[in-house]
Amino acid sequence: MIIRRPGLVPYEPTWRAMQEFTTRRDASTPDELWLVQHPPVYTLGQAGKPEHLLQTTDIPLVKIDRGGQITYHGPGQVVAYLLIDLHRRHLKVREMVNLLEQSIIDCIADFGLDARRQEGAPGVYIDGAKIAALGLRVKNGCSYHGLSLNVDMDLTPFTWINPCGYSGLKTIQLKDFGVTEGPDEVAERLLGHLQHHFPAVASI
Repeated sequence: MIIRRPGLVPYEPTWRAMQEFTTRRDASTPDELWLVQHPPVYTLGQAGKPEHLLQTTDIPLVKIDRGGQITYHGPGQVVAYLLIDLHRRHLKVREMVNLLEQSIIDCIADFGLDARRQEGAPGVYIDGAKIAALGLRVKNGCSYHGLSLNVDMDLTPFTWINPCGYSGLKTIQLKDFGVTEGPDEVAERLLGHLQHHFPAVASI
C-alpha cells in the first residue's frame, strides 16, 4: 500500500483526486492510503439532509458521494482516505468498516482510553460521545473516502450541525482526555494500526 501525506489540503480537490484515482485504477494498481487534514468544511453525504445544518455559517458545504449525513472537517483532525481494491483483499464493505473502526479503537487504546462501536451508528465513541466518523464510497469494487479522528481541533462547528444526522450527539476529541500528541503523531500511530488490519497484498 502506498502511503501519501499531503498535509493540510483543501477538501474538494482531494475528493476529486480520489474519484479520478478510483476511475483510472485497474487490477494491478497498488492500494493507497492518504493521511491529510482539511481547512474547515462541512460535507454532506449522498442521502444527506440539508436541514441537519442547523445555522448559516461561513464554512463551505460540499455535497459529496459517500454514504452518511453531514460531518465537519477542520485542522487538528486526522483524516485517512483508503483507496482499496476490496475484491483483491476479499473484503466486503461491512468487513472493511469493522476493520476501520477496530483500527481507531486500537489507536485510542494506546492512550489508555476505552473507545467502542455503537450499534447502528458507524463510527467510534467514548461514553456515547463521538470521537471518530466513517464514510465510504465503493465503485467497481474499490473504496474511497475513509475516516476522521478528532485530535486537537475547534469543536464548535460540530455544534452547528446534527453530526452524522443525530440531534444532540456530543462530539469529543483526544485532547479532552489529556492526550498531548498532535495530529501528525496520532496519524502515524493510526497508520500503524491500519497497516496491521489491512496488510499488504500482492498486485496482480
